[in-house]
Amino acid sequence: MAAVCLIVIAGSLVSGQASRPEPVTIHVDTTNRLGPMHPFWAWFGHDEPNYTYTPNGRKLLSSLQELSPVPVFMRVHNLLTSGDGTAALKWGSTNVYSEDAAGRAVYDWTILDRIIDTYRARGIRPFVQLGFMPEALSSAPPGIPYRHFWKPGDPYNDIYTGWTYAPKDYAKWEALCHEVTRHFVSRYGRAEVERWWFELWNEPDIGYWSGSVGPSSRTDPLATEKQKARREEFEKLYDFTVEGVRRALPTARIGGPEVTGGAQGMLRSFLQHTSSGTNHATGRTGTPLDVITFHAKGSPTFVDNRVRMGVANHLRSIDAHFSVVREFPMYAKTPLVIGESDPEGCAACGVTHYPQNGYRNGTMFPTYTALQIARTYELADLHGVNLLGAVTWAFLFEDQRWFDGFRDLATNGIAKPVLNTFRMLGQMSGDRVKAVSSAGLTVEQIRDQGVRGAPDISALAARSARSATVLIWNYHDDDLPAPAAAVTLTLEGLPAGRATVSHMRIDETHSNSYAAWLQMGSPQSPTAAQLATLERASALQPLRPPRQVRIDQRGRVTETFDLPRKSVSFVKVSW
Repeated sequence: MAAVCLIVIAGSLVSGQASRPEPVTIHVDTTNRLGPMHPFWAWFGHDEPNYTYTPNGRKLLSSLQELSPVPVFMRVHNLLTSGDGTAALKWGSTNVYSEDAAGRAVYDWTILDRIIDTYRARGIRPFVQLGFMPEALSSAPPGIPYRHFWKPGDPYNDIYTGWTYAPKDYAKWEALCHEVTRHFVSRYGRAEVERWWFELWNEPDIGYWSGSVGPSSRTDPLATEKQKARREEFEKLYDFTVEGVRRALPTARIGGPEVTGGAQGMLRSFLQHTSSGTNHATGRTGTPLDVITFHAKGSPTFVDNRVRMGVANHLRSIDAHFSVVREFPMYAKTPLVIGESDPEGCAACGVTHYPQNGYRNGTMFPTYTALQIARTYELADLHGVNLLGAVTWAFLFEDQRWFDGFRDLATNGIAKPVLNTFRMLGQMSGDRVKAVSSAGLTVEQIRDQGVRGAPDISALAARSARSATVLIWNYHDDDLPAPAAAVTLTLEGLPAGRATVSHMRIDETHSNSYAAWLQMGSPQSPTAAQLATLERASALQPLRPPRQVRIDQRGRVTETFDLPRKSVSFVKVSW
């Protein structure tokens, strides 16, 4: 049976909604196609690779692949980091590389295989991040510890230890990249690995990359010179990385540079190097670049005892990086991946020490995510770029308190409300189609000013051969009580005849494990019965029973409902 799916995002039920809902009309023309509804959102990632194969990790990975119409891609840090495989916040290791007493390479694939095997058992594919520097190769000077023991509340720069340094020997690094790739081909097959993507490192414009010169402070008189040296060393590292990977698999797809949201300058210099610079590994002009990567983050604050989101900063960063790529005609069709695309920059920074991250447990996160993904489609259209993926940097954190405000998709094995937004998105397919809202802001307004006055109640719509979907959100940057919107949603261009309408919802009483946990008294050791309740609450739930309708001769169907802020509705029409 074909289906029409309507996703609606709005806000949570609050005591201030006794006032009359504001009327909003949303019109969707399912015959006006805008472009492919490519699921670029089906990319996820996290710092701690050793969480991958825990029972909760395996459960969450299965949930991610089940919700996606295409293979999910996973991006994780620390795939080459030295250690015993013990996970910690912002840390992980595989111990792939070490050396014997004579300085010869010793490879151990045990932990790396366990990670990738867990992906492949579920149909997930890796976005292989080649990093960080193994201890035996690190050029960190004496006295610099190799690993960190950071915890929330500590200075963030404490994480930048010996793993951030350049290799002592670039030939050995090239050989490591070669052996890793060769092992992947041997274990998973050439045809499979050709479907993966490879990349180098993470955020080389900040402390993640110390080069051989080491970090520099703002007061360092040599800061500019060191920054230039680190940038050039990263380009050298990229050249040797590509050489090693391609020597093992000439058809491997590899790219970078995974710069932070404010690093348009380094993105530009990196593209100059790969397009026309001298390759440090080969001496030839240019270096292969199959995918261009960068990060984009929002900037929430805690103002007047409430969270204020910063979606404008998020969209400005995406917009600026797209603009840099457009400066290089040779990369006009090169796939782009936003390697981290999130409301802020530290998934492991819980709400206890960082109150601005209080949005993460409830329905603000799902609402923000819906708006941001929809507007990212628009920005990609405006710039005419080939957006392949946008990584939500959120997974899970083991051995933490329930709902401790980390940026994660599940807590102690229970899905958080934001995961249900992706479950809705997973039912969208085909082509995006025209949607117009009487209460919508433009992407330019949100990029330039944020959502600080009237809310943004807008829509993302799609249509496949015999289905249509609409994503509608009622969003405001400020996490404050507000009246609901009385929505009249009309779709046109549908085949006349009988149909069934079902309506799913994320709000304070539906699809919301956090609200259920609060209602049961916020237990840190839930009973078996409470766990069962939380599991049920974490699933995508109906707002009302399905109903039979008739699509009229004009091909129209209408759905009316109140749309509170920070809530998500999914309306499905099947015929």
